[in-house]
Amino acid sequence: MTGQLRFISISSGSAGNCCLLQYIPDTVTSRPFGLVIDAGISLRHLKRDLTAVGLGFDSIDAVLITHDHFDHIRHLGSWCKRLSKPVYATEILHAALSTNFMTRDHIASCRRILPIGEPLVIGPFSILAFEVPHDATQTVGFAIKVTGPKEDNDTEAYDYVHITDCGRIPPEAVRYASLSSTVTIESNYDRDMLINGKYPAMLKARISRGHGHMSNDECAEALKTISHPGLKHVFLCHLSHNNNTPQLAVQAASQAIDPHTVSLRALPRQSPTPLINL
Repeated sequence: MTGQLRFISISSGSAGNCCLLQYIPDTVTSRPFGLVIDAGISLRHLKRDLTAVGLGFDSIDAVLITHDHFDHIRHLGSWCKRLSKPVYATEILHAALSTNFMTRDHIASCRRILPIGEPLVIGPFSILAFEVPHDATQTVGFAIKVTGPKEDNDTEAYDYVHITDCGRIPPEAVRYASLSSTVTIESNYDRDMLINGKYPAMLKARISRGHGHMSNDECAEALKTISHPGLKHVFLCHLSHNNNTPQLAVQAASQAIDPHTVSLRALPRQSPTPLINL
């Protein structure tokens, strides 16, 4: 990859999810290109946090949607109405978005189909969507790389892999993540906090039985398999407010990777990270 890849998480958790992946080319004849993943925050929130790092709505060129739960699409309708950016989602997800009260009135003109298991080039990015188990209509992760010379495009290596809202991590996701220099992965709950917490038994079962969310321990086990010499950044996402802490999530993940060679960060639930060079 030539040029610079940058990342900012705007919000990560049940109150709303949104992050930006931006590529800055190293030639003056090409402009930066930005991908937003999920639209769970308001435009006012988005504008405030982008402005704080010197960016604006013009830094967004396309939107990717992981699934149709409230905290990932809550404001997508207003985004479509006011920003008119193309929205990439699978055919199954777009069918659901076309009838969802949060998105149905404005999604049609922004609709773009993202296939499963086949790379799609969007601007300078090649994006491969893969399914992960979660109790939504359909949930996908993304394996993303910056396109370049043909010989680079033919290699199985990725610049960024995004895995969130995942009850367990399937082998396909492990394979993509183990070929990527940056991985965002869910570390939703501490098992003891969940078991001993105040959630009703039905909700605890929904979270922990393979189609809800991944625990800190499950994330750490996945990271042991994912870890490789080319891994540079790990972002722990979608931490539970009631059943986790950033300290517990980082502590568990630190047992699976070398924090001296890999930058490890728990993404804040409702505040932005700095703009991070990947």
